[in-house]
Amino acid sequence: MLPRLLITLIAGAAALLPPHAFADAQRPVVVELFTSEGCSSCPPADRLLSELSDTRTDVLPLAFHVTYWNQLGWKDPFSFAGADARQARYAQQFRGFEYTPEMVVDGKAELVGSDRSAAGTAIEHARSDGVTAATVRATRANGGVSVSIGPGVGRAHVLLIGYDARHVTAVGRGENAGRMLTESNVVRSIVDIGEWSGAALTLHADAVAGEHHVILLEADDGAIVGAASVIQPGEAAAR
Repeated sequence: MLPRLLITLIAGAAALLPPHAFADAQRPVVVELFTSEGCSSCPPADRLLSELSDTRTDVLPLAFHVTYWNQLGWKDPFSFAGADARQARYAQQFRGFEYTPEMVVDGKAELVGSDRSAAGTAIEHARSDGVTAATVRATRANGGVSVSIGPGVGRAHVLLIGYDARHVTAVGRGENAGRMLTESNVVRSIVDIGEWSGAALTLHADAVAGEHHVILLEADDGAIVGAASVIQPGEAAAR
């Protein structure tokens, strides 16, 4: 049994820690890839994202298919305006223009999506220095999503994202004509469902398009400060 004085000192030290010190330090690093089936430079980046999905439990990869390649011979069936809007916001933060394949790591680092070395460096940097503002727990039940966010420091938008695990597409036209493309974690929807401002918060939202759902906490500067998969009843928590 610990001496009473030591217990008191431990409790006192814990009380001095900021609320976010108790957040889940093991949250996944969020890797967003902006891609298109009409872009001949994108398949290597798509393969890298698939490898991250298959081999890294500490990374949450998400593929956003943009629409601006659609008029160049092949309409990407997974492209949607929400992907364009999200990349446009990052363009203001980084290079000032949109391009594919672009990868954004934890909302704070940007790189060419097929650059394996740069991606590895950015992911490891995010693992070391990434911020987790609050714990996030989310479950899917009764056709909707229930989200619980713990107390912490700061503010963040609460984003609900739906994605499909994998698609294989035979591309008939455009720059990738004749190729069979395998793509992972294909985002189908993104919705802002509320705002967290430091206090514990519970939200309920309708389910969105996509086989799987995740919750992101996004600070006003674009940084990802929280992330969690939406768990089906009976499932163990995963990335």
